[in-house]
Amino acid sequence: MRLNGKVAIVTGGAGGIGRAITRVFAREGAKVLFVDINDEQGQALEQELAGSGKFLNVDLAAAGSAEQIRDAALAAFGKLDILVNNAHASRQAPLLETTQDMFDLSFNTGFYPVVHLMQACHDELAKTKGSVVNFASGSGLDGMPTQTSYAAAKEAVRGLTRVVANEWAPEGIRVNVVCPFAATEGVVKWQEAFPERAAASVAKVPLGRIGDPETDIAPVVVFLASDDSQYMTGQTLMADGGSIKLR
Repeated sequence: MRLNGKVAIVTGGAGGIGRAITRVFAREGAKVLFVDINDEQGQALEQELAGSGKFLNVDLAAAGSAEQIRDAALAAFGKLDILVNNAHASRQAPLLETTQDMFDLSFNTGFYPVVHLMQACHDELAKTKGSVVNFASGSGLDGMPTQTSYAAAKEAVRGLTRVVANEWAPEGIRVNVVCPFAATEGVVKWQEAFPERAAASVAKVPLGRIGDPETDIAPVVVFLASDDSQYMTGQTLMADGGSIKLR
């Protein structure tokens, strides 16, 4: 088990990619504090994991949430090795229809919580020479129409990651990014709302399909969280079936 004995925080951990990460981390031997605002899904997953996972219902946009999450992980499991910043909420619209509220929703759930959790968890991660895995998106790399606020926040996460990877490397903390393309609840809704754009996106995938959160995306996160990637930091890994090839 590649994460045996490690303790992780996973935000947005009760649904979609976050749920997949939480499950696979537990299978790989980790103890996981997973954070979400969906109480029903969170409680069900905690029961499923039978001691390997603890659910915390916290709004990431609330003041003091980062410290609350860190303290809950320490209280439950005694240390912290891995921080996975997966949570993000947004609404899609072209730029000319994008409002300040849309920008606020995207940055207050998908960018500022990443900043605050990294700040709050730094000292604990330094003790364990831990790993941070942040999430970005091909929407930002490709400039996908209607994704204004989402793409902006995701590219901000990538810039933040590169800076912090340099700053924290001397302490042994690694910070990387995953850009997934997976069949989550949000992607399914996007396919329904914008079928032509969705079909065009799938057509660009060399491997010919949308990824599965549990079998295609979570193993990439396990790799970045484990000692297998001990010589990697500041990188963006595309878990998107080959759609975007970074240079």
